Amino acid sequence: MNKIKHFVHAYGDWIKHVLAPLGPWGMLAFAAVDGSFMGMPLDPIFVGYVYHDRSRFLLYVLLGSAGSALGSIVLYVIGYMGGEVLLRKRLSPERFEKIHASFEHHKFWELMFPAMLPPPAPFKIVVLAAAAFEMNFAHFLLAIFAGRFVRFLIEALLTLWFGPQIVTLAGNLFAHHFIGILLGAGALLVAWLIWRRAKRQSAANKNAAGKDSALRSEETRLIG
Repeated sequence: MNKIKHFVHAYGDWIKHVLAPLGPWGMLAFAAVDGSFMGMPLDPIFVGYVYHDRSRFLLYVLLGSAGSALGSIVLYVIGYMGGEVLLRKRLSPERFEKIHASFEHHKFWELMFPAMLPPPAPFKIVVLAAAAFEMNFAHFLLAIFAGRFVRFLIEALLTLWFGPQIVTLAGNLFAHHFIGILLGAGALLVAWLIWRRAKRQSAANKNAAGKDSALRSEETRLIG
C-alpha cells in the first residue's frame, strides 16, 4: 500500500512541476498523446490531477475525454488509409472476421465499450478496426469521448471518495483478471442489447396492433 501511495504521489508531484504552466490543459495534452500511437500512464496522471484539484474534477473528466478523442484521430487516419492490411497482419483470420462482423452491426458500441476499459484492454486495435471498416467520423469521435467520459468519471469519483489508492488497486485487479472481467462485462452488454432490442420490438408490435385496431374500427364504421 505504501508503494502504491508513493507511486501516485510521485506522478502527482511530477505533473505539478512539469505541467504547471499548462494548468488543467495538461490533462488534454496527455490524453491526446495517449490516444494516438504513443501510450502513456494515463490513469495515474488523471488521478493525480483530480487528487490535487478536487473542485475541478469534472473539468478533468471532460478534458481527458476530449483529448483521447482528438488523439485517436491519428489512428483513424492510419486505419482509414491502410488499417485493414495492418489488422490482417496482426490478427488471425478468424479474429479479423469476428471483429469485422461485430462492427457491421454495432459499430458505436463496439468502440465505446473498449474506450471505457483501462489497460490492458486492446483499445488501439479496436480504434484501427473502426477506421478500417469506415466508421462514420463523427460517430467515431463521439464513441471514444463517451467511453472515456464514463471511465474517467468513475475514476474521479473513486478518487474523491476513497483516495487515489483505490484506482490503482482496481487497475491492478483488472490487469490480473482481465479475461474474467471482460467476459462478465461483455455478458452484461449483450444482455442489455437483447433487452433493448426486445423493448423496441415490443413497441413496434404495439404500434402495429394499434394500427390494425384503428383500421378495423374504421371498416366497421363504414360498413355500419
